[in-house]
Amino acid sequence: MGHGGCGPGFSVTCPPGRKEARSTSPCSLLQMGWGDLGVYGEPSRETPNLDRMAAEGMLFPNFYSANPLCSPSRAALLTGRLPIRNGFYTTNGRARNAYTPQAMVGGIPDQELLLPELLKGAGYASKIVGKWHLGHRPRFHPLRHGFDEWFGSPNCHFGPYDGRAQPNIPVYRDWEMVGRYYEEFPINLKTGEANLTQVYLQEALDFIKRQQADKRPFFLYWAVDATHAPVYASRPFLGTSQRGRYGDAVREIDDSVGKILQLLRDLRIAEATFVFFTSDNGAALISAPQQGGSNGPFLCGKQTTFEGGMREPAIAWWPGRVPAGQVSHQQGTLMDLFTTSLSLAGLAPPSDRVIDGLDLLPAMLRGRLTDRPIFYYRGNTLMAVTLGQHKAHFWTWTNSWEEFRQGVDFCPGQNVSGVTTHTQEEHTRLPLIFHLGRDPGERFPLSFASTEYLAALGAIAPAVQQHQKTLVPGQPQLNVCDQAVMNWAPPGCKKLGKCLTPPESTPEKCSWPH
Repeated sequence: MGHGGCGPGFSVTCPPGRKEARSTSPCSLLQMGWGDLGVYGEPSRETPNLDRMAAEGMLFPNFYSANPLCSPSRAALLTGRLPIRNGFYTTNGRARNAYTPQAMVGGIPDQELLLPELLKGAGYASKIVGKWHLGHRPRFHPLRHGFDEWFGSPNCHFGPYDGRAQPNIPVYRDWEMVGRYYEEFPINLKTGEANLTQVYLQEALDFIKRQQADKRPFFLYWAVDATHAPVYASRPFLGTSQRGRYGDAVREIDDSVGKILQLLRDLRIAEATFVFFTSDNGAALISAPQQGGSNGPFLCGKQTTFEGGMREPAIAWWPGRVPAGQVSHQQGTLMDLFTTSLSLAGLAPPSDRVIDGLDLLPAMLRGRLTDRPIFYYRGNTLMAVTLGQHKAHFWTWTNSWEEFRQGVDFCPGQNVSGVTTHTQEEHTRLPLIFHLGRDPGERFPLSFASTEYLAALGAIAPAVQQHQKTLVPGQPQLNVCDQAVMNWAPPGCKKLGKCLTPPESTPEKCSWPH
């Protein structure tokens, strides 16, 4: 299989003699927008490999993240559970998004079962390449949660830092750091040059070759982050896109996907490998236009629960099994990759907890669609729900007036009166309802008195009541920050002479402004 939180690469291969894929690897691009691929209408047509992947596979135009921010989405992908269930949320203020910066104390809870842990039961080797973002302290290390190998970083590639107020982010190989961003792994903020995507590509190719040589099924989670600001690309791709530096990064990722798929063909395991490409949230319009992507016709972007923040590009590829050149209108989510991967491996999802992911195989292989609600959360607040073609907003909010007046804008050029609000507006008694088929930009709410509105509300309200009735929130992991838990002295720092002295521990409530 193929799928990732921030980049492409979720691939599953069969052991000899099996006719079905028994490995999976996620392929998702950090912060890539629905409108960033040629197959979704991007006019520059600069993603030939992903477009070919869609032509050879199946396109999902109605595919969603589990959160409008990266780390909760990744937690949902690997657990099959909404962030409100797996603990990747904050209670620090209604409707606040939260992620895992260096000062974050929390991370993925021990009691959560991650996909690679479960795939071990079917003999899978699992590797994460790229950004983890589910907690950087040793107890949250990906190799403690089912992965056999890791090359990448625990946090975003922000920096450079001075090593006194903040340390630079470490890059790990398995259990120990092998350097830090902006030091051993440079990123030129002026030119945008960095070789990281090429390094991540080689890690993926090497892993696939080794597993094929050992005839072992594998799960590859290729989570690259070149499209996350500060956007970067390697020298051969810089200046090659009509879209600027962001387009350069997209072109390099597209080229990497092409090389991964070609290797599967060359090794003659393409028909035994399921690959899925998607994103962990919509394009960040706050960094547009220089470093922002396109969310197509949808409203707003990352950080919001409008369609631009939650609807993602998604392509399934499995030659000989997933019909080529098809479009599935199944409503899917990142969490479905958890359940689908287990199904491909012949495993059942855990029965001792609520799993929100749906098995997509019936939709992909037999065209059978399943009605299901899509829940949009910010923090511990249910903001909206989609069922069928109708989406109901119970709360609307982009960010505060204070932030907006300082230039923080998640919806540039897209003000919709009464919808893209800068105060938290409650609509729980009379939600704003849109028909996403006719109005994908969420600009024209249905009239409260219309027959269509009443019918839509009559279907959505019971789904919400059932969800909330059975919801048991997990212990929130994103409430507490502490400067002392930053990446001062990660495992392996002594060998490299890269250890730094942490400050005194001062736990405090994290500040989440939006």
